[in-house]
Amino acid sequence: MSENNKYRVLLFYKFVTVPDAEQFAAEHLAYCRELNVKGRILIADEGINGTLSGTTLQTDKYMNDLKANPLFADIVFKIDEADQHAFKKMFVRYKKELVTLRYEKPLDPNTLSGTRLSPKEFHEYLQKEDVIVLDGRSDYEYDLGHFRNAIRPNLETFKEFPKWLRENMSELKDKPIITYCTGGIRCEKLTGVMLNEGFKDVYQLEGGIVTYGQDEEVQGRLFDGKCYVFDERTAVTINHTDESVIVGKCHHCGNPAETYINCADDSCHRQHLVCPECEESRRGFCSAECEDHVVA
Repeated sequence: MSENNKYRVLLFYKFVTVPDAEQFAAEHLAYCRELNVKGRILIADEGINGTLSGTTLQTDKYMNDLKANPLFADIVFKIDEADQHAFKKMFVRYKKELVTLRYEKPLDPNTLSGTRLSPKEFHEYLQKEDVIVLDGRSDYEYDLGHFRNAIRPNLETFKEFPKWLRENMSELKDKPIITYCTGGIRCEKLTGVMLNEGFKDVYQLEGGIVTYGQDEEVQGRLFDGKCYVFDERTAVTINHTDESVIVGKCHHCGNPAETYINCADDSCHRQHLVCPECEESRRGFCSAECEDHVVA
């Protein structure tokens, strides 16, 4: 396969005021379809947040074209090599928020967010005894993989975070807290919430877990399991040393598992972790009730 026919996955975001964001979203969708890339991009008045896949030639053109827009001239792309497209279709949608939070106060990461840590600095902080590590994602993402000793947020959606922080971490407001998420965008808002809620010493992993795994010096150390991603791959390797362990547990038997599947019952489609044995024996169903529902 020639270099220009290899596939790549781009992960990117930028908080910046976008004039006529709805119109820009419509034009951007037409552009992406013409370029024949696939993925999911959100456009809001506050910026852009996207993941897309394409060949080397296509992704190079996309990055160059987006950076040619003065609004996104300094946007940072995280690039993963891939064997094929990571998406089946191309979606570009206008939304009120790049990450749905619905916080009662306005948040602008360009003026209020946690101190950014490079992968090397984050790795050093992970080893400090007095530092609290907070996973800035949802519970199912944590269950597949996370940094060692990180607090698991018992949340299904990101918008639950403000209430959860008040109920579970109010006694830790004077402690140094480091946060992380997949690509960095959720921590931009999460750390702003924390500072608004009175937390004093808040940090975020710049570029998120993906960038941490790509750092040649750190090599993903102290991250166990795999990182959940919102595309056809579902999971990617972060720790490239022999120190990583499987942290996911099979929904059925509790054995180590790193594969997420949707329940084979179309009326359920519950996403759950399965080991190879249970995936086969349970035929892709999350429960006996779902299997009986389909068989019946």
